[in-house]
Amino acid sequence: PEGAIDVVGTGGDGSGTYNISTAAAIVVAACGVPVAKHGNKALSSKSGAADVLAALGVNLDADLGLVEKSIAEAGIGFMMAPRHHSAMKYVGPARVEMGTRTLFNLLGPLSNPAGVKRQFTGVFAKDWVEPLAQVLNNLGCEAAWVVHGADGLDEMTTTGASFVAQLKDGEITTFEVTPDDAGLAEAKPEDLKGGDAATNAAALNAVLNGDPGPYRDVVVYNAAGALIVAGKAGDLKQGGALAAAAIDGGKAKESLEKMIAISNEAGP
Repeated sequence: PEGAIDVVGTGGDGSGTYNISTAAAIVVAACGVPVAKHGNKALSSKSGAADVLAALGVNLDADLGLVEKSIAEAGIGFMMAPRHHSAMKYVGPARVEMGTRTLFNLLGPLSNPAGVKRQFTGVFAKDWVEPLAQVLNNLGCEAAWVVHGADGLDEMTTTGASFVAQLKDGEITTFEVTPDDAGLAEAKPEDLKGGDAATNAAALNAVLNGDPGPYRDVVVYNAAGALIVAGKAGDLKQGGALAAAAIDGGKAKESLEKMIAISNEAGP
């Protein structure tokens, strides 16, 4: 759909954190931005986007018609990479065997089957921030933030600075941001450590139910960046306020519940 965004991390950062981009994607959807989320099961961590969504009750095998309905009605739909890209399914087993990040980690965010023109993408190394923004520009992406946390996260981190390459109007600018820019507290790395899919799903539910703390803060922070890309917010403070309101007003939880329900409907 027009104005759709993908909020995605490349994975492969080896950090074992909570599912930050998945939670942020749900919050962004609740702010009225259509999210076509494209992802996979964990290849180099305990719990990827698909693992946590499955643990929450999302049917990963929903056909494209249901994914489209989910984007229209819940604001967000999830496309499983091996299902919507037949070539990717042959690569998966080899990637799991290698267990480390590969070029395919970078290919994932570049191959969204919905052809979104806006991306908020986290990468596992600072060296990739600007090059990936260049590639997105070459692929016709209209607006993007490519981000990397100074602590190694493939997201914007709340433990310190994050590096950003912003693509806007065909121009790429690079800068650093800190949680203070969004009016958020700094966290310690251990505050963001997650566990397996069930643990991370419970934590994600708690955030959407309004629980305060470092996980909520990092979700709000990344959602704020994505809302800038989507053209809904002018800066991180404004984006953070919108994200917090979507959580506290129950809209983010509602988006997730609708997404779960639609994915489990019988296909046409």
